[in-house]
Amino acid sequence: MTPSTSRASEISSAASQESGNAGANAKMLSATKRAGWAAIHRLPGKDFAAAIYDLLTPDSLWVVSHPINELSGPEAVASGFFAPLLAALPDLERRTDLFFGGWWDGKITGGEGWWVTCTGHYLGTFRVDLFGIPANGEPVWLRFGEFYRIENGRIAEARIMLDLVDLARQVGHPILPVPTGMELLVPGPRNHAGLLLADSDPAEGQACLDLVMQMIGGLSSYNQSDLKSMGMTRFWHPDMMWYGPGGIGTSRSITGFEKHHQKPFLAAIPDRKGGNHRARFGEGAYAASTGWPSIHATHLGPYLGVPASNKPVTMRVMDWWRAEQGFLVENWVLLDLPHFFFQMDVDILARARG
Repeated sequence: MTPSTSRASEISSAASQESGNAGANAKMLSATKRAGWAAIHRLPGKDFAAAIYDLLTPDSLWVVSHPINELSGPEAVASGFFAPLLAALPDLERRTDLFFGGWWDGKITGGEGWWVTCTGHYLGTFRVDLFGIPANGEPVWLRFGEFYRIENGRIAEARIMLDLVDLARQVGHPILPVPTGMELLVPGPRNHAGLLLADSDPAEGQACLDLVMQMIGGLSSYNQSDLKSMGMTRFWHPDMMWYGPGGIGTSRSITGFEKHHQKPFLAAIPDRKGGNHRARFGEGAYAASTGWPSIHATHLGPYLGVPASNKPVTMRVMDWWRAEQGFLVENWVLLDLPHFFFQMDVDILARARG
């Protein structure tokens, strides 16, 4: 065999291996999504107490927004999360707007494996108080964000956030000041194509994730005085939509995003540092990330009605992005604000009880 023939054989073998790996990854992603999609349609649900033993690993770790925080194993998850949720909303329906999956390497803070994520609302009649928020006997839309790490078809880990601030607003017991952003029922994607149940092009998901990473890099270039120093026009479409959590609200355009979120946020925690992500991946036109915590900072300025405490704080974050023609066009965001303020010795959930 000549050197050129040998080299050609090596290239062909490497290409064949890469193609084989891609095929195996596609099968793993497909299997992960099938398992995840089946699980979220049984949890929560009427048979959750029985289903939970089929769908969770024995040591499944669930990290949920404040005041639940951390649960381990099916029994703790059943009693600490699903039981109070279904007692509060006995006719609960899941309305899922986004669903997709991907691989996370876990190099930063662990969590290596195949994940699925979803966000949307739990719709139900609010019959029993939930985590101190008074029931009103009327239908409510409880916004949720969920990330699940799947092992052998079962949930090994979950990261879940509930927008309790917005729930309190809906029942007439606001626990934060009226936001400057729009208060509305957060919609799904503009193109109505947020449920990625079929296979998708891996290159498209990687392109969206790359764009998100470049945008996050821009955020880190903030010069402490001029928001334009982050160069967000390079990444966001002029008519972008930013769907923020209760207490902050929704905004349109980069100008609206800066006015209603970035400016007050950076004034409150100007020294914020990010990067601690539990899962981050892309599929199709979407990318998602959750950090637990994602941000470390010092509370140096007033924020959402709470004066500066000068305390070190962390922030739990969930993000979902959609890209179109090389720009980010929509961003769904959840922040665990009850936990954020609890670190300042401010229990905003107690305001609803009061």
